[in-house]
Amino acid sequence: MHTAFHRPGPVRRVVETAIYVIIGLSVLLLLYEVGIDPDDPIHARLAPLDRAILWFFGLELVLRVGSYHPPEVDFYRAGGVRRLRLHVVGRLGYLVRPLVLVDLMTVLALVPALRGLRAVRLLRLVRGARLFRYSNPVEGLASAFAENRLLFGFGFSLVGVATVLGGMTVYLVEGGANPAMRNLGDGLWWGLVTLTTVGFGDIAPVTGLGRIVAGVLMVTGMVTLGLFAGIVGHTLPRAVMNIREEQIRMSGHIDHLVICGYESGARMFLDALRAERSPEDPPVVLFAPGERPDDVPPEFMWINGDPTKESELDKVRLAYASAVVLIASRTMPPQQSDASTILTAFTVRSYLQKHEDVDRAKPLHIVAEVLDAENVDHLVTAGVDEVVETTRVGFSLLAHATEMPGTAALVSELASFGAHSLYVGRRPKGVEASTFAELAHRLKTDHGILLIGVRDRVTGRDAINPPDDLAIDHKSLLVYLADRPCLPST
Repeated sequence: MHTAFHRPGPVRRVVETAIYVIIGLSVLLLLYEVGIDPDDPIHARLAPLDRAILWFFGLELVLRVGSYHPPEVDFYRAGGVRRLRLHVVGRLGYLVRPLVLVDLMTVLALVPALRGLRAVRLLRLVRGARLFRYSNPVEGLASAFAENRLLFGFGFSLVGVATVLGGMTVYLVEGGANPAMRNLGDGLWWGLVTLTTVGFGDIAPVTGLGRIVAGVLMVTGMVTLGLFAGIVGHTLPRAVMNIREEQIRMSGHIDHLVICGYESGARMFLDALRAERSPEDPPVVLFAPGERPDDVPPEFMWINGDPTKESELDKVRLAYASAVVLIASRTMPPQQSDASTILTAFTVRSYLQKHEDVDRAKPLHIVAEVLDAENVDHLVTAGVDEVVETTRVGFSLLAHATEMPGTAALVSELASFGAHSLYVGRRPKGVEASTFAELAHRLKTDHGILLIGVRDRVTGRDAINPPDDLAIDHKSLLVYLADRPCLPST
């Protein structure tokens, strides 16, 4: 069930296609009912089909929410009541996501008075990935709303408080003098209409004090509209925009990927990262000084800050991240760039030591890019788990390609997602073999992968193309070539 609703692949495509067909049928049915005479007997004949479709939507929503697996369950070592609470809270959080709320609103169309909500299901068709070749603006809008929900919550809170205060005040002032102000509900309705500067005119104050209240509320409405314009246009004063910097710190993001030091122009790195990751994976947070570059895709979150300052790492909830990538700067000399990367690595390790109370199932994995090979040992000393020498790798490929033509393209293909690439995994259950040759044969026959080496789980050393009679235990990690990850992850 989880694969059908949350894992990209052929099963999910079949399920989504069936759902889109039912969505289209529901919308066509609604348009047909609207176009015919209300007294036409066909209304009664179509009612059972209409309710059946809505019940199908309800069942689909229940299955999708029920099969959702909250990342908190795997992140924390929890059992019993706490594990149950993580399941419940995680699913409720999934249910209130903007695009899932659209489906919930459609199910509410089972209530006769809300039948028109079936048309909202059109948004599921609009956000279908196949309708857009390069990007999906609906998902981009939903992502932007989710990232700035604290700001929108702040703005709507102001509207709610001003509506309640203005509506109650005018009701207390004019309740006995204005025949149009029959109850508190009329006062609140007038307050909302006045605050938003709509002004239907169905209710108007008749006393002097009531008109003063109306004038204050009108001015408040102008300020509120300006506030929302600032939120939408990102032109709010800095004091208000600081609320957004608290978004990740106050959110429930967990098991996400943090990238420190991204610079404008590195779009190729983000494209490669998108190819490696699934849309259902936890979010990717870019953490670097300055405003968001124009070339950053909308699905990546951007946080303005300095990763070399330990006090700012809370912005990205680093203690709850799964991995950190340290990107070297190309705008400064290599030694200076590597020095900044080393400082960031020490800062990250210092931060993690002060947050050891987070009961993680796996340690944070740190990957760093280095420009000068002499600084590799310094990064290892700083606590980096993997160091990528991009300059050295590039020059080595160039040199080797001159002696062995075609090898550079082959290595580039192995490092790219989509073709056969290198993966590390555990031995799958049920595969019994005592030597490297036996295990390689079994994996090639059963899974279609090429075993090329083993990794010692304790030392982290790799043995590539070992002897055929090398003894393989169940604790060893396997290095293999495949077109996708086939073995259980480490």
